[in-house]
Amino acid sequence: MLGENGAGVSAWPGRRLPSRVGGVWIPLAVLVAALAFVLGGWAGLRTVRNQPVIWRQMLAGGGVEVVLLVQAVSCVVVALAGPGPADPPTFWGYLITTLLVLPVAGAWAFAERTRWSSVVLLVASVTVAFLQLRMVQVWFG
Repeated sequence: MLGENGAGVSAWPGRRLPSRVGGVWIPLAVLVAALAFVLGGWAGLRTVRNQPVIWRQMLAGGGVEVVLLVQAVSCVVVALAGPGPADPPTFWGYLITTLLVLPVAGAWAFAERTRWSSVVLLVASVTVAFLQLRMVQVWFG
């Protein structure tokens, strides 16, 4: 924000930025996005090399999924304890989608033993990262 003289003014003067935006715990959302981007980068590298997904990538996707489950439980607990998201259908749709994208992409990628399996994992990983951002935005409306 800008003050009257055009100088920057903090939205939370004298206080640290919040670590939780509604039901979305910011450090966990950043962790999920970072892990998803790393997995997507790995899948992108294998795509460029014309290589299919490997088992270690599937395990890494499982790790991202575990962190996503923690995030989902956190969101549900906060929503039940207090005010929920500004747009509940959209928020819960994003949450369910983010939980399903990697397992579906993983199954597809593992069944498709060509370079395109890496493309599928890349797209799914980037989707998960951006859905985290959208979940934070949608909580406020």
